[in-house]
Amino acid sequence: MSTRLVHLVIDALDPLQLAAFWAAALGWETVAEDSGEFVVRPAGFSYPDPSALPLVFVPVSEPKIGKNRIHLDLATESAAHQAVVVDRLRSLGAAPVDIGQGQVPWVVLADPEGNELCVLEPRPVYADTGPIAAIVVDCSDPTRLARFWSHAADQTPHDSEADFASLRSGSGVGPYLEMLQVPGPKTVKDRAHLDVAPFPDDDHQVEVARLNELGAAAVDVGQGDVPWAVLADPEGNEFCVLTPR
Repeated sequence: MSTRLVHLVIDALDPLQLAAFWAAALGWETVAEDSGEFVVRPAGFSYPDPSALPLVFVPVSEPKIGKNRIHLDLATESAAHQAVVVDRLRSLGAAPVDIGQGQVPWVVLADPEGNELCVLEPRPVYADTGPIAAIVVDCSDPTRLARFWSHAADQTPHDSEADFASLRSGSGVGPYLEMLQVPGPKTVKDRAHLDVAPFPDDDHQVEVARLNELGAAAVDVGQGDVPWAVLADPEGNEFCVLTPR
């Protein structure tokens, strides 16, 4: 029994516009859902598959407040490629943003709704991830949080330091899931959250109970009566346990 990572969900004032930005940024396609949501994924993607993590943009009325606790790191192949990616993102509507990063070899931008992202300098570890190198989660205890997410997202521990821990799918494909130590606690609902789902023959309620035993807790974010469960990880980051798929 297990759940595995299937989406990154991003709140948006204008889901169509933000999905269009990210589709162009990643070279992926946009698919409209009946719910008014928009999914950005690679062309020909066979869902769900660890080779890529689809982005799902959902409509909300609340504006972004403060720095996101989950952001995307984008991979590049060379210094020249990094410069090209930064220029292309800026032409699509991204803007430089200062989150206290100081002098670093990567470039910090914000998408058209202010969601932070990093365009990394070329790093061999991300050579085979595709355009998204990593999904980065701010936290106070990377080791503890990585231990939880390795079970929640069906990911294998990859690297660990005092202020950093990374995971990746057991098949060694797709982006990394990384925990990064930052000062300060979580104070508002996350603008972006992860979705996990049980495998087709698993029991949804059993999986929710398993995640609660691992340190998750049920939370109410106004979801009402829905077929999925909304939980928070051990550091309070909301995530959804979808129905088996």
